[in-house]
Amino acid sequence: MESLTEHRGVNGPVVYGFLRLVNVSTARETALSASLAEYCRQHELLLSGVFTDRTAPGGHGSAAFTGLLDVLALPDTYGVVLPAASHLGPKVIAAQRERELATAGVRLLLVRGTRKPRPAGHWHSSPPSGPFGRRSTGSAPALDNET
Repeated sequence: MESLTEHRGVNGPVVYGFLRLVNVSTARETALSASLAEYCRQHELLLSGVFTDRTAPGGHGSAAFTGLLDVLALPDTYGVVLPAASHLGPKVIAAQRERELATAGVRLLLVRGTRKPRPAGHWHSSPPSGPFGRRSTGSAPALDNET
């Protein structure tokens, strides 16, 4: 008799990571890569690769982003995961890249999503917890619409 699905290794939806790392230390790169892996583990996503853009802002085209778009066109690709929206680049470039991702029909998943501003003087007295600093306690916004 075959074991239940919960007892077998089942791959989650396939995602690819994207990091924009210009003049970043090795320690920071390691921490950001680990945050992508941890996010995917928590949300049962299969992180199939991470594309790293190390070029200074210029145009919206970079070898890493072009490679990302290529793999996102593969069948059964669920989306792209980033530490924060800022990894898409400066505002003008990020807007163009977001349009390209939307055209590709993939989901944009953010480890650290957009946050609503707090009223003045409203601040937590305790430091961020966990190995990666601030961490969202809710589900990923992009996944809420799907489940």
